[in-house]
Amino acid sequence: MANKSRSLTSILIKPAGPDCNLNCSYCFYLEKAELFADTARHRMSNEVQEEVLRQVMQQSGESVSIAWQGGEPTLMGLDFYKRAVELEIKYGHGQVVGNGLQTNGTLLNEDWAAFLQKYDWLVGLSLDGPEHIHDHYRRDNAEKGTHKKVESNGLMLLQNGVATNVLATLTDYSVQFPGETYNYFKSLGFTWMQFIPIVETDKNDPSQAAPFSVTAEKYGEFLCEIFDLWLADFRNGEPTTNVRHFDSVFYTYVGMEPPECTMMRECGPYVVVEHNGNVYSCDFFVEPKWKLGNIMDNRIISMLNSKKQQAFGAAKAVLPGECRKCPWLTKCYGGCTKDRVKDPRDNRKPRFCKSYKMFFAHADKAFRILAEEWKKKQRDLQEKERTGGTYNAFKDFMK
Repeated sequence: MANKSRSLTSILIKPAGPDCNLNCSYCFYLEKAELFADTARHRMSNEVQEEVLRQVMQQSGESVSIAWQGGEPTLMGLDFYKRAVELEIKYGHGQVVGNGLQTNGTLLNEDWAAFLQKYDWLVGLSLDGPEHIHDHYRRDNAEKGTHKKVESNGLMLLQNGVATNVLATLTDYSVQFPGETYNYFKSLGFTWMQFIPIVETDKNDPSQAAPFSVTAEKYGEFLCEIFDLWLADFRNGEPTTNVRHFDSVFYTYVGMEPPECTMMRECGPYVVVEHNGNVYSCDFFVEPKWKLGNIMDNRIISMLNSKKQQAFGAAKAVLPGECRKCPWLTKCYGGCTKDRVKDPRDNRKPRFCKSYKMFFAHADKAFRILAEEWKKKQRDLQEKERTGGTYNAFKDFMK
């Protein structure tokens, strides 16, 4: 993989850098402001915006995904994204472009919703759960809870037909409420969910993980309970809710590479562009060691295929012997690289090794059955195609 040339299929852009209007306790990106200390306010210039989109559109193939993230990307204002669409059209060559906006949701309004719906942008909304869960750590700079505003704007997005996924972090607190959280999202109408385990180094004691970090055992228990709820919601053999981790695991059971980089054998399939044009290996590794260059001086495709990026990607595959002998290795490949280094007390093996073992032991039988059913559907649909029908087997199964 490391020697194979990568195509430019996705990119992550942070137009407002580490700036955010919230002050969430577990946020790892606010501290990145130290890297750009020459200015207190970080915003992507028109020049950098045009150059990055020119390169993305000209260097990508038939399709490309562009994720706009932060910090808080809506700090750029709506006109910035209207211009982004214009630039994508200007420099595009007929390819399909999937734009995604990951936001805390507090600055959205009807104008934003109209734009996002018109251009079919996917929104990843940071909502940790009901009020007592969300406001436990997700507060603004005045230490006030943000739940009511985020929930209201999330419902507004759904009412306006905006494709919206909910992104929920799992901390020492939120991990205790799997059923309550899952059913809460369903009650609002969010059927696409992503649960993100949080582990960060303690700023007051760098020898250990921060107190808000989720433990491996609790994360494993959470996954098992959410899986049972997800499976119970199947209708006519098909899921009615989508949990990103489960969707990705399913790929591995039908012999396909999962879309989540955390579950690939090697990572590094995309790069991150900061507000000033600096390019890094991954948003979890925006640091001098993994700076690949600057968009104004280097080509994205060259940085994506640079020796440094290849080394970054290959590091994920360096696992202890216990992992290499594990029967579940091809289902997780050790998880996210960053989770191995955030807790100095346990950085010799993947942080969530125990979690995955618990989960796969619990869910393996069901996944095998689902995989066999999908393969049968695929064979049936292929036969239908040969007799004049059309199909998209995986999309039909996972819709």
